[in-house]
Order: sequence, then structure tokens, then C-alpha cells
Amino acid sequence: MRGLQVAVAVLVATTYAAGLRGQEAPRSLGVPALDRAEGVPVIPWRDAAAYEGREVYVVGKVVRARQTKTMAFLNFDLDYRRTLTVAIRAEHWRNFPQPPHEMYAGKTIRVRGWVTRYRNQLEVLVSRPEQIEVVSEDTTPPPPRAVATRPAAPDGVLTLATFNVENLFDAYDDPYRNDEGTPPKPRAALEAVARTIRAVDADVLALEEIENRGCLEQFNRVLLPDMGYAHVVLFEGNDVRGIDVALLSRLPVGPVTSYRHLRFGAGADQTTGFQRDLLRARIEPPGAPAFDVFVVHLKSKEGGDEDTGIDIRMGEARTVRGILDGILSEDPQARFVVCGDFNDTFESRPLQVLLGSGPTRLRSFHEEAPPDVRVTYNRPPHRSMIDFVLCSPAMAAQYVPGSFRILPGTQESLGSDHNPVVVKFRLR
Repeated sequence: MRGLQVAVAVLVATTYAAGLRGQEAPRSLGVPALDRAEGVPVIPWRDAAAYEGREVYVVGKVVRARQTKTMAFLNFDLDYRRTLTVAIRAEHWRNFPQPPHEMYAGKTIRVRGWVTRYRNQLEVLVSRPEQIEVVSEDTTPPPPRAVATRPAAPDGVLTLATFNVENLFDAYDDPYRNDEGTPPKPRAALEAVARTIRAVDADVLALEEIENRGCLEQFNRVLLPDMGYAHVVLFEGNDVRGIDVALLSRLPVGPVTSYRHLRFGAGADQTTGFQRDLLRARIEPPGAPAFDVFVVHLKSKEGGDEDTGIDIRMGEARTVRGILDGILSEDPQARFVVCGDFNDTFESRPLQVLLGSGPTRLRSFHEEAPPDVRVTYNRPPHRSMIDFVLCSPAMAAQYVPGSFRILPGTQESLGSDHNPVVVKFRLR
């Protein structure tokens, strides 16, 4: 027992020290499901402008290298003021076995880093020698692979879906989140999730249980490169483990709002906020009216107990309904959907509060599906429908009759313990 305690203490200390060094410490001794290098493009230095704001491998020959009191510079062109520069700050020179401007002068290198702009000049900022690899002079980056992406709503009909992907976590510890107890999603499960998303083929896809934006961006880049999801939306929410709600879209995205800081009552003497977030994204289809997508992930029941978390879910439901009532009071023709994991059934009190009543009651078209397939939480013995797409009256008027469907499956076949919900709307 003492030996186990020592081992745990060493692991914790190592993780903490790595965090202090600004590095990501693995929280799993296994191989990461997605390697950090996967999906990072390899580009010739002349193409850097097209990748501004992205992480890349840049390849080129250093034709000019110099050092000032504060910086070392590696240039791929003598016209260094108008072309990409690799820059190394003075405080990082000690990380290199010899001065960087001497190490790499005249050599062909492959540099990993982020293409940014400083004083209107493109640069890649480097701090460690592991970011620079000397390669042979004839090394030429492969041409970018042409990927034919799927068009967005080509027939004027929008496919919208929601999918709780169950703990899409990476293999690295976030020192500011309680993520140590959640293992990274295995590669096979990630690939199953990707297959499920392909089968859904949504133009706008709401997602739940994503660890962070970088994790989702890499998943999209590596496993969904042809799906056309040019827009990745995720704000960090309130969940202590770090699971967030998110959105992928082929259609342009306008203003995005997070309600994570909103406080409200939950029960007799409790004040709380959304356990994850309420995410609102404006979708702006070219040539068609804009609409809003609200993504929710309400408080869970924690083990299937019907009463667990009910006060918080009721508070969340009342607050969402209040926001929607405010929108509808200003514009009764407002188009929006509220979708995600509600962690409760359609007949439950939270859902009925959120749906509302009268002319502003939200619509759900799940009754089109046969009762025996109305299952979105697929893990026995709690199989039930707790994921929904709810529509404002004006949005419901655009619904394509008969388009509602639930993609059935298992945790193994879908990569998640939830089944996706899919609906279609006419854009015009």
C-alpha cells in the first residue's frame, strides 16, 4: 500500500511539474487515441499566409540567420521583411545546445508551430529544439490532399441533428479541470463516432460532452475532413470535468452567445447556474433567413434516480424558457431550435416547463417515430428518450414532414451511449 501511495505521489508531482513548465502532461499511460501531430499540415514556407492562425509544419531552407539582443531569426528568403520568419526569444536560447542562428544557418528544416502575425509580418515562434528538425535539402512537402467536401443544404433543405458523443476527451491533463478520472476516448470509439456523424450527414450538428475546442477541432480535421464542417463552435462551460456543448456547421455562423455566467434559483434555498452551458449560435444561410440553435445539456440524474438533480434541471428549464419567452415576445416569428441532451423524458416536469404552453409552445416531432425506436439513451437498463430537437412555432412551420429520425445503435456501434436525433427544415 505504501508503495502505491508513493507511486501516486510521484505521478501527481510529475503531472504538476509538467503543468508548471507549460507542457501538457499525459493523464493516461496508454497511447493517445489521436496523436498531437495528426492532422497538422506540412507546408512549404511560401504557403504560410494561407495557414495564418493554424498550427503547421513549415519546410524550407534557412538562407539568412541572425541574432539580436532579444531575438534569433531564421529566414527562408533574403526579403525577410515580407516573408515568413522563424523567431526564438532570448529567454529560450538556453534550451538549445548552441545558438539557434548558428545551429540552423544554411540548413533545410521542418518547423512545428503556429503561424501568427507580428507587426504585419508572418512568423512562427519557437521555444524548444524539438520544434525544429533538420531534413535533407531535397525534402518537399507533399501537395495538400484535395478533399471534396459535402455541400451545405444543396436542395434548400437543412439537416440538423444533436448527438451526445460521450466523453470525447483527449489524453492530456488539464490542471484546471477534474478530468483525471475520465480516460481518453479510444481510437475505435472515435472512429465509430465519426462513422455515426457521417451517417447522420447533418448540415448543423449540436454536440454534447466535448472536452475542449482543440480536441473537437482535431477530431474534425482528422476524422471528418470531407464533411465540410468549416465552423467549430465551443465555449468553455461550467462542468467540473470539462465536458462542454458545441456545434459543427457547414453553414456560416454569426454571433454566438454563452449563458454560463447566468445565475438562477434551483429549489428552496439554492442558487446555481447551467451545469454545462446554454450555447446559442446564429446560423446564417446565404439567401435565406437566419435562425438560432440553442444547445443544452441539462443536469444528469446520476445513476438513473428520477429525483436526482430535479431541482437543478427545473431551474435550468425555467431559465431557458424565460430566455425563449423574451425572444418570442419581441418577435413571435423568431426561428430557433433548442436541442441537446435534456437528461429527462418528454413527459417530465422540466421538459414540459421548457416546452411551454399556448401559441408559443415549442414543437417536437418525435411522435413521428414508432414508440419502439424512441430511444436516445441506449445503455440498459435505462434505455429512454432524453435527447430532443424542439422548435419555435415559426421554425416548426419549416419542418419537413416525416423527416424526424433517431439513428439506432449501441455504445459499441455508435461510439456513444446516446443515439443521434435528426430533423430536416426548409430554409426558405
